[in-house]
Amino acid sequence: MSRTEPEGGARRRTRAPQGSASLAEIAEIADVSEATVSRVLNRRYGVSSATRQAVEDALRTVGYERPMADELVLLLTPSLTNPIFARQAERIENALSPYGLKTVICQVYPGTVQERDYVAALLGSGVAAIVFLSSSNTIRHADHRVVRLVESRGIPYLSINGGFPESDAPVVSTDDWRAAEIAVAYLHDLGHRRIGLLAGPVGNTPADRRVEGFLQAMRSRGVDAEDLVVRAHFNAEGGTQAASALLARQVTALVASSDEMALGAYRAIARAGLSVPRDVSVIGYDDSPLLDYTDPPLTTVRQPIERIAEHVGHLATELIAGREVPETEVLVEPEIRLRGSTGPLRVERTARSAVGQRGEDEPGEEPGRP
Repeated sequence: MSRTEPEGGARRRTRAPQGSASLAEIAEIADVSEATVSRVLNRRYGVSSATRQAVEDALRTVGYERPMADELVLLLTPSLTNPIFARQAERIENALSPYGLKTVICQVYPGTVQERDYVAALLGSGVAAIVFLSSSNTIRHADHRVVRLVESRGIPYLSINGGFPESDAPVVSTDDWRAAEIAVAYLHDLGHRRIGLLAGPVGNTPADRRVEGFLQAMRSRGVDAEDLVVRAHFNAEGGTQAASALLARQVTALVASSDEMALGAYRAIARAGLSVPRDVSVIGYDDSPLLDYTDPPLTTVRQPIERIAEHVGHLATELIAGREVPETEVLVEPEIRLRGSTGPLRVERTARSAVGQRGEDEPGEEPGRP
């Protein structure tokens, strides 16, 4: 049973509205009690969504803006052992700090009961907004009761790299379709046609988008690449498994859905007696730290985490102030970082790939065609 506060019960200390409007005037505009206005101002639950909206509308009518000093923003992220999530969390914290917002970073298993319990435990701590960073918002079949819990408390939230179904909360994402196009275009210009994709799990929003972008990019260049996509986990082990399967299909280049997967592909390529980039070119995704020190340094499509953090900072402050924000998803353009893991297609590698597809004695198609 949810905890509610009686209308006529003990009063909590309430921050007085800015400007000339009093609690009584705001209550009159919203047609509610002063106690209800107080609960909305202090982000307490026990207020229906319709009533909360009426109070928020009244606050906007009188020009009230919530002070944000020392208010908390809950940032839900997967494990910070992954360098890309650690860097994103740091940038988001830096973007919120100038507004007086304090970031509480929580590592969760996305889409699980653990995530929901974490949120439930912290909502009573004065949380002003929640940011889902590649959390349950990225998993199609996740337990989305966490969103219903947040909405029932009237806490504004936004998502990074994919939004929740049937939610109009703001979303900021790297343009994963464009990321796939950038990688394919670069490898195609180097002469590669047998390009494989190390894709993330089915039902993961960024992974699904990259598959769509990859297939479209290949199709626009006359290549049907359905058999050149292998799904796996985003880690190095997943990259090794997916790359091994694609090497058996005679690819000459690999596009990975994370830098960890790309490093796993390095291992598979070495085990096959091949080398990077002489035999197989590899492109990662994220631009994790220390990539300059891999052997060879990894070419990657970089997530623009600084620009994403700027959008998150702006949207979070707008939401906390009770102002309307656009309902369309903000897609931020990625960029390729060229290093030593990509190179031109070797003619002898193309010929060997063609023989591997049709057998020594069978007539076949032109070398390099799928």
